[in-house]
Amino acid sequence: MIESYKGISPTIDPAAFIAKNAVINGDVTIEEEASIWFHTVIRGDVAPTKIGKRTNVQDLSMLHQSPDMPLILEHDVTVGHQVTLHSAIIRHHALIGMGSIILDGAEIGEHAFVGAGSLVPPGKKIPPRTLAMGRPAKVVRELTDKDYKEMERIRKSYVEKGQYYLKETPMGMDK
Repeated sequence: MIESYKGISPTIDPAAFIAKNAVINGDVTIEEEASIWFHTVIRGDVAPTKIGKRTNVQDLSMLHQSPDMPLILEHDVTVGHQVTLHSAIIRHHALIGMGSIILDGAEIGEHAFVGAGSLVPPGKKIPPRTLAMGRPAKVVRELTDKDYKEMERIRKSYVEKGQYYLKETPMGMDK
């Protein structure tokens, strides 16, 4: 379901996959080859949400904002299943693990990995190329080449799956 809010409609690149049961409304921009998966909710009714190229937002995730605090997901980001993102900045090539919560003003650095089930509190900055985990999330180590390869494998697989679904069911609608 894609809806406008107060006259503002989502802007979705035709090469993005949107699952037919995702809900997207208001001031939301979704760029080329991004994918928004099943039962995800993206509400752009408070501030803008920007989702970059080849970024995937997996099943059951929820994206929202606080007043005057946009939510920004740069290019090549992976957002795992059942993640909550609220008025944060997720930099290029970051991965947010399943069930994590990222709160207002938090910033996840380029190529950073937030482990599953983590809570990144308001204003917390996770440095680039690190693994952070826990509640609250703390940096536990630098990432390895093996970590980067796995993050890239996951991201690429979602781009491929999204493009497959897009060709089979354009914009997530049944033929």
